Amino acid sequence: MYASLLFFHSLFRWLVLASLLSALFVAARGYFGQGTFTKTHNALRHWTATIAQVQLMIGFALYFTSPVVKYFTSNFKEAIQQLEFTFFGLIHIGLMFTAVSVLSSGSALAKRRPTDAAKFKTMLIWYSLALLIIFLAIPWPFSPLAQRPYFRPF
Repeated sequence: MYASLLFFHSLFRWLVLASLLSALFVAARGYFGQGTFTKTHNALRHWTATIAQVQLMIGFALYFTSPVVKYFTSNFKEAIQQLEFTFFGLIHIGLMFTAVSVLSSGSALAKRRPTDAAKFKTMLIWYSLALLIIFLAIPWPFSPLAQRPYFRPF
């Protein structure tokens, strides 16, 4: 079960990134180029948020079954003093939850904006903020908090 969750988590992380970058590109092009917000743009807005929400649910499932998190919760006093355990026990999940919340809020707000320019601008602002939070929450190979390789073998 844990291995299959890791597989889907790895797959969806790249889907989140691809859809978010695509949505940001479309939003920037639409806003600065004064484009029309089409059904395709609306679908991209919707599916970007949906993919991120699915990834968050997979992340929660991994979080509650992770050996690292189990160690963190059962040995909190010792684990909180080690950056890698603190990162995965608190920081990563908190920031990712925040990022998906920001992304979902931006999607809902963009959907309700009255003009095409306002829809593109709302997507651009909120999705950029979500991407920034996601980048802060990633355990980069060069991070002082926790390191993970870009691609992990299964």
